[in-house]
Amino acid sequence: RPSDDLMSQSPMVTNGTSPPHLSGSDNDAKKVKLEQNSPNGPSRVVHIRSLPPDCTEADVVQLGMPYGKMSNVLLLKQKNQAFLEFLDEQAAVTMVSFHQQNPAQIRMKPVYVQFSNHKELKTDQANSFQNATAQAALQAASAVMGGPTEEGQKRTTLRIIVEHLVYPVGIEVLYQIFSKFGKVLKMIIFTKNNSFQALIQMSDPVAANAAKLSLDGQNIYNGCCTLRIDYSKLNNLNVKYNNDKSRDFTNPNLPSGDPGLDQAMPFGGSGSLVTPMVPGMGAAPLTAYGAANVVGGTPVYAQVPQMSSYGVPSALGAARMMTLNAAAAGAGNAVLLVSNLDEQKVTPDALFTLFGVYGDVHRVKILFNKKDNALVQMAEPHQAQLAIAHLDKVKVWGKNIRVTQSKHTLVQMPKEGQPDAGLTKDFTNSPLHRFKRPGSKNCQNIFPPSAVLHLSNIPPNIEEDFLSDAFAQHGQVKAFKFFPKDRKMALIQMASVDEAVTALIAMHNYPLSDTNHLRVSFSKSTI
Repeated sequence: RPSDDLMSQSPMVTNGTSPPHLSGSDNDAKKVKLEQNSPNGPSRVVHIRSLPPDCTEADVVQLGMPYGKMSNVLLLKQKNQAFLEFLDEQAAVTMVSFHQQNPAQIRMKPVYVQFSNHKELKTDQANSFQNATAQAALQAASAVMGGPTEEGQKRTTLRIIVEHLVYPVGIEVLYQIFSKFGKVLKMIIFTKNNSFQALIQMSDPVAANAAKLSLDGQNIYNGCCTLRIDYSKLNNLNVKYNNDKSRDFTNPNLPSGDPGLDQAMPFGGSGSLVTPMVPGMGAAPLTAYGAANVVGGTPVYAQVPQMSSYGVPSALGAARMMTLNAAAAGAGNAVLLVSNLDEQKVTPDALFTLFGVYGDVHRVKILFNKKDNALVQMAEPHQAQLAIAHLDKVKVWGKNIRVTQSKHTLVQMPKEGQPDAGLTKDFTNSPLHRFKRPGSKNCQNIFPPSAVLHLSNIPPNIEEDFLSDAFAQHGQVKAFKFFPKDRKMALIQMASVDEAVTALIAMHNYPLSDTNHLRVSFSKSTI
């Protein structure tokens, strides 16, 4: 469970020089100073009314791009209005004249364009999230509109790498963040080179550039899950399925492509995954405290660490954030269903060790009548989500296991006297939990399964040959290296990820002396 220090950290601020203050709240927006001009005369400032609720600064800037360069934009979300300031009054005149004859649209909704009765926008100097998004939208438009530009600034697809992935990040969370900068069309998430990555296709170059300028280097959650953003060479993402790994927000009728997932996840009438932030796709209402997950008619809220100001809407920033993943109705559930296991090799202890890499396992039950299936109860729902993200479809004992959320909310222990054959085990008070101390360094070193394993707690009398021979019982050892400055730790590389998974299950907690037991985890390093 995240510490109170993490939960209570103040939201981050935009790096760099502070542009003019544009507050996210309507009350603060009233403080913006507007110089009076003749009510009916032309002005560099255009007033746009009847905006859709999900309108962004990038949408407003996109509307003004055909007419000339813009110097400022102010979005008043609660009033569904915006002010757009051009560098040249003639550009504003052209825009208003054109849209008097041809009604403008933003996100398929008619909007009204007229001159403002203010000559220019003068704004207070301060920092805020809306200020950053406004300036990013203007910079993006400027880059796209003219002058020498990088080829990438014309692109609409972004490649995202999430570093320091302490907490799960899924499609819904990324959609919530990137849709603040424009319309998100498609998304694919995957793991590559031991890092969580995503491809996100925006509706236009302005939205893509604005998101890149604002979000690159920022954290989703306070102190972790750092976004690294670049342009992808792909112009169009080919999404065939709507599931937890890919989504086409323009086509809710795509199949999930996975019968096992169909059984484990809730779907809309079309058979596509429900996405909480997309109108028309079974949208779940966002309350003042987060996204409502309804299970059996009852809203369920599952806590995750507080998001930074880039991860949540300003209206939600004051409260401790609840989970945004309403696509999984069991998002508050810490019990996992693990299937396609090797019946001959699986044991509660083996699953405790493997799943214990991503959270503290409380109970494990191998199903009596279907021994290639098991229930694993984690200490916290976010640990269950992390295990799904990293272990689903991973090869264990030669078989690709499936990890999904269970419909059960608790793993029941057998009644006293009831035969169980050792298939159910309670690990609640196990001394081997990795994450029982809040703020533990283990929380900062959670990585996907990899061929390279990190070893620790090695006593000084243990040599490389001893460890290599022990691991060679579970696969081919390709390389070994002690840490130069700390011989209590080492890296060992197996021939494949599959062999590394098997070795971790067998060798974690391996006794090296009366007081030292080996600690094994996946590593992002190479030898």
